[in-house]
Amino acid sequence: MADGHRGRPLDGRTALVTGGAGGIGRAVCAALAAAGARTLVADVDGAGAERTAAALPGAAGVRIDLADPEDVAAGVDRVRAAAAGGVDVLVHNAGVSVIGPFCQSDPADWDLMWRVNARAPMQLTQAFLPGMAQRGFGRLIFVSSDGARAGSGGEGAYAATKAALFGLAKTLARETARYGVTSNVLCPGPTDTPMLRGVAREHPGLVDRLARRIPVGRLGEPRDVAEAAAFLAGPGASYITGQTLSLSGGLTMH
Repeated sequence: MADGHRGRPLDGRTALVTGGAGGIGRAVCAALAAAGARTLVADVDGAGAERTAAALPGAAGVRIDLADPEDVAAGVDRVRAAAAGGVDVLVHNAGVSVIGPFCQSDPADWDLMWRVNARAPMQLTQAFLPGMAQRGFGRLIFVSSDGARAGSGGEGAYAATKAALFGLAKTLARETARYGVTSNVLCPGPTDTPMLRGVAREHPGLVDRLARRIPVGRLGEPRDVAEAAAFLAGPGASYITGQTLSLSGGLTMH
């Protein structure tokens, strides 16, 4: 093959990744772009989204504040303007967590996590799913958490809002399979991201303790999630829908 860029699995497709300026988000954007997708990097950090997009061929940054339903609606219009032919791959990667004992948690934080972690994915999916079904191809990829699947101390409200994605993804899988749309969930375990490193600075030894508990002997890396997302987005995963995949190095087994 003369041109090494021909025949990539996502050539001609457009992907939208929320939280695209973060550690896992950047890796997902890069993996989708490498697979041939024109990638739209969405993030509340508009400058970060632009920087991420600038490093990828044909990519574009879009600022969206997922905590604000009105801005999500406006962001849909911005994405449509940038996407031209519509969104084919929608990766719900963004998330926000407020850590602490549940009985001491603030309902205002519950509302924030609900809006970002659950409501915004519902709103964005409702906006872009009809186009996927009409075109006969779509990939919905929800990034939840193994903490939502198995429980995690100090993350009750976060786990609850991320667990909502399981029911949404499975329902959408049943509703849309006949239209060529798949819907799956990725559940990262402890992953070496700037967010985790920030928590670790307040808890010395945390990273080492986590790594010792993981059978493969290391924390996850953003690329581990990104490669799984790129696979689910491609044609090789067309028969996989309604599934939840843990990416935890064997820490959790289901």
